[in-house]
This record gives sequence, structure tokens and C-alpha cells, in this order.
Amino acid sequence: MNINTSKFETELQVRPDDIDMNNHVHSSRYMDYVLAARYDQMERCYQMPMSEFIKHNFAWVIESTFIEFKRPLLIGEKFIVRTWIDEMLPKGVKVSFEIVKKNNKISCAGNFKYTMIDATSLRATTIPEWIVARYSI
Repeated sequence: MNINTSKFETELQVRPDDIDMNNHVHSSRYMDYVLAARYDQMERCYQMPMSEFIKHNFAWVIESTFIEFKRPLLIGEKFIVRTWIDEMLPKGVKVSFEIVKKNNKISCAGNFKYTMIDATSLRATTIPEWIVARYSI
């Protein structure tokens, strides 16, 4: 199901513990940056923080992730994580992202596919229409 969605941005900064032995951000940290941005954007932009999903006995799990690395992030560097909902599926969502350096060059881009689960049974569940409506901005 295609929905009309906006792109949202969160500014973050590379921390010293994000750096690997090659003196740039470790590849696993990019996933952390996107997840941190999504938590911020769920609350700030969609007006529906993760706590509201939990209150309704829902949770999200990552089904798959794709990241294409283009330019490294370095210690202390500030950057923007831009995300948007690319596709809403009956039981999940595809969220695309870009991590953009301050010079407007893309550091990496990709997508996450999340599946909504019932927090009790831990099984995939259909996304209720009221949630689809909240995320269709």
C-alpha cells in the first residue's frame, strides 16, 4: 500500500566510541544512527512515540536492512539522518534513509524493512488503520 509521506530529519554527531580501527565510523553504527533518528521522528514528527506502540501491545522488528556506503563519517562530525516511509505493507513498513554530511554529500543510503508484531505472541500482525493514518503525513 503506497501512502503519501514526508521526509524527516534528525541531526546527530559522531562520538569517539563510534570510531573503528580505520579511524572512521564503524559500519554497525550507521544502523544505530538510523534507529536513533526514527525514535526521535516517531515522537517529534509523527506524534506517536514507541511507548504508544508498547501501550497497544505492538512492537517492531527488523526484517532486513540494506546500506550502501559512499563516504565515511569521522570523529566529531555532525550529520543529518533523513528518513521516509517508502512503502506501507499489511504487516510492515519499508523505511528508506540517507545519512548526509554537512557538505550535503551522502555518507550512506539504504532502507530497513520492519515487521509489526504482537508483543505477547511475538508474531507478525496487521498494522491497524489508525496507525497507518498517523504515519501517512
